[in-house]
Amino acid sequence: MTFHAFMDALEKEKLLHLYLLAGEESYYIERARKRILEHIFPDGVDSNLITRLSASANPEEVLETLRATSLFSPINVVIAPGALLKEGKQAGDALKHKDTSEERLIKELGALPEGVFLIFEMREKPDKRRKLYKAVAKAGLVLEAAPMRAWNIDDWLREKLQSINKTLEPAARAYFAAAVSMMKNISLSYLDKEFDKIALFSSERMIRKREIESIFASVPEVSIFALADAISERSSKKAMTILLRELHDGTHFTVILAVLTRHVRQIWQALLLQKQGIRGSALAKPLNLNPYIAGRLGRAAAKFKEETLKRAFLALCDADYKMKTGRAGSEALAHAVILLCKDERRSRLLP
Repeated sequence: MTFHAFMDALEKEKLLHLYLLAGEESYYIERARKRILEHIFPDGVDSNLITRLSASANPEEVLETLRATSLFSPINVVIAPGALLKEGKQAGDALKHKDTSEERLIKELGALPEGVFLIFEMREKPDKRRKLYKAVAKAGLVLEAAPMRAWNIDDWLREKLQSINKTLEPAARAYFAAAVSMMKNISLSYLDKEFDKIALFSSERMIRKREIESIFASVPEVSIFALADAISERSSKKAMTILLRELHDGTHFTVILAVLTRHVRQIWQALLLQKQGIRGSALAKPLNLNPYIAGRLGRAAAKFKEETLKRAFLALCDADYKMKTGRAGSEALAHAVILLCKDERRSRLLP
């Protein structure tokens, strides 16, 4: 289940003895684990009663640790590696040899004694075909912590603002949406800490755009998203000015190249989707973007021809190869930017 459904279940249902926290979004996994432990230890978490097994732990080790209840406390919490639930040969082996340690672990999961708790953790998706996974899902609670993307970050933002009793001014909200849309991987842990800093040092309830800009100032992809905006506007003078400034400030060409390539790919996708009749905020889902950003991208795509985007994309691929092999410099990036911003009627004259 999703993070919010999982947290609701933790509050509404009785305390279970078995949990699986799986997925790429470590922020949600850490929050879920913290809440589980708070339920197990209502008077304060006792780390002495928590055993974290190594990543190489096997089913036999998990079994032994579960049974090692302290003589001085009725509580025994075991945090086990989710590698036991990954796709692999063990899934087939367990079917052939029913008397294996994994089979014995599966039998024990359905009847963990009072005071014994097992939490599986993994930073990827589990193999739902495995008997061990099915046993966990049946007897316990499963969190599927999918990575955060720009199109579904609004729920997190709304919850975070509520928790720190803040609101965003319209310009700040628009900047936030644009900034996260430029990030290939969104770190909720980073954003969470930065918003906490704003709450700590700002007495105003309204968060301003300048404060949001400060959050993303150290994120390379975001620091140059003005370049993507200039390309969307097809302003060659503005785009070249920003490109030269970024290069002068020491932004590595691979970062600029990644931002440009991703932006061109998104514009191209938006153009093709609009040809299929998908427009405006409806572009959000297929593009995995915030509706506001998807709408902006759609309007930008209307200024381009598919042939121009194709040639620019190939130019960026060529720039990547040539620059990595030392056969070209920053002029390869400049060529791609000029190609994107040049008037359609003259673009065919470029090599």
